[in-house]
Amino acid sequence: MRLGIDFGTTRTVVASADRGNYPVLGFVDDAGDSHDWIPSVVAERDGELLFGFDALAAGARASRSGEVSVVRSFKRLLAETDATFARPVRIGSVEIATGELLTRFLASVRDAVLERSTLSDAARGEGIRSVVAVPANASGAQRLLTLDAFRRAELNPTAILNEPSAAGFEYTHRHRDTLTSRRDHVVVYDLGGGTFDASLVRMRGASHEVLATAGVNRLGGDDFDRIIVDLVLAKAKLAEAEVEPIALARLREQCRDAKERLNPSSRKLSIDLEAALGDAAPQAEIAIAVSEVYEACAPLVEASIEAMLPVMTRLEGSEGMTEDGEAPFARDDIAGIYVVGGASELPIVGRALRARFGRRVHRSPYASGAIAIGLAIAGADAGFELVDRFSRTFGVFREGHDGSEITFDPIFTRDTVLPGAGAGPVAFRRRYRAAHNVGHFRFLECSSMTDDGRPRGHMVFSGDVLFPFEPRLGDRDLSAVRVERTSGESGPRIEEEYVLDEHGLVAVTIKNLDAGFERVFQLGA
Repeated sequence: MRLGIDFGTTRTVVASADRGNYPVLGFVDDAGDSHDWIPSVVAERDGELLFGFDALAAGARASRSGEVSVVRSFKRLLAETDATFARPVRIGSVEIATGELLTRFLASVRDAVLERSTLSDAARGEGIRSVVAVPANASGAQRLLTLDAFRRAELNPTAILNEPSAAGFEYTHRHRDTLTSRRDHVVVYDLGGGTFDASLVRMRGASHEVLATAGVNRLGGDDFDRIIVDLVLAKAKLAEAEVEPIALARLREQCRDAKERLNPSSRKLSIDLEAALGDAAPQAEIAIAVSEVYEACAPLVEASIEAMLPVMTRLEGSEGMTEDGEAPFARDDIAGIYVVGGASELPIVGRALRARFGRRVHRSPYASGAIAIGLAIAGADAGFELVDRFSRTFGVFREGHDGSEITFDPIFTRDTVLPGAGAGPVAFRRRYRAAHNVGHFRFLECSSMTDDGRPRGHMVFSGDVLFPFEPRLGDRDLSAVRVERTSGESGPRIEEEYVLDEHGLVAVTIKNLDAGFERVFQLGA
């Protein structure tokens, strides 16, 4: 079977490839109800970890804090600057490595696909092959962790795509008639549970080329939920510290459900305070005017629009935003702005985008499933081709001016084209004579750079590597060796080789050419 698996911050969606159709799978929860997603949730009960619907059910049955510890949106751990496979995470009384937690959740997704989904009986007997996605601005560590966990969970990933790139496939599959020889650009606006991405994609027939990408690593539905929870607590005159964690979790779940029930004609948002807080509830119900909710959430929507503007202005012929709010593109080659992601279903999102960009805004009829569907299309060998880009800048800090200052040397930039199917990796080499006894390489990934070449935005240190330039140091613990400057004219010849693969992962080989000695480092590991 061929699956597209969108591991989301709040929900995981799975689509299958079935003879030219790409249905989103339904899953049955503990109460017998069907959902087209699996909650991205983990819970601890009596030293045992539960995942997905089992975790939600355990949390709902808990009557007080301490019985069950429920952790939502744990995917956000992968975006933290110190994320590694071995980094410990505490879930209640259980301490577990981040990579192991992710692997066990994905294994539960595999079991749910095989045991409690709407997958056809014929497909269940086939081996699983999957295509998976990560946020467009995901670091190498996040990509490596995700790919490794999918492999360990026996989901057999064949490719890893950027989330808006996958949504582009779904757009072409569903809206091919909107694309013409003159209008062949689509801006994908992807607002999910935890992240926001925007990509400018040129679509010509079955060929998709990503021209630019931007995003925010921590902006999504979780942040809207947080605002609504704060509004409810303020209306109830309660401080968050006064509410038990288990009751606060129930309240957050109610706020999320109420938010997802909002439609363009909704006038109020109602929360059953008694059901969430029990005896601590000062009143049975809280009702908040939808206009008040939208006013509080508007800054988040504006933040997403501001983040996507660099993508919009990458278009040739763009003239920038006009004072009366007209779109920042002047040419006719835009087929539209395609809105996907579960959080984009909040009505204020579509309203804000249409007010800013006019009639060219189109929301996917299946916004929360668009990425999974696109991934299933990519895995079905349907003839689509994708040219994607690195979407961030990777480089290394070096000494400048004989050691008087530190500079940042970009190796791969956000415009670097990733190798496609059948193409070899992208390689970059640098040779020089060493001026130190030990090389200390500090590798960094960043979302953008200043005009004078300094990294800025979301930054992740992707490797801190020591390499012995002097062969006699090869077997020693280099962390205990003092780095000393030597004569660069007579130092050994050093070669750095950087290899970028189709998954957006970078491997570094450092060689002492004179001594015939080398070491290989997988960055993000």
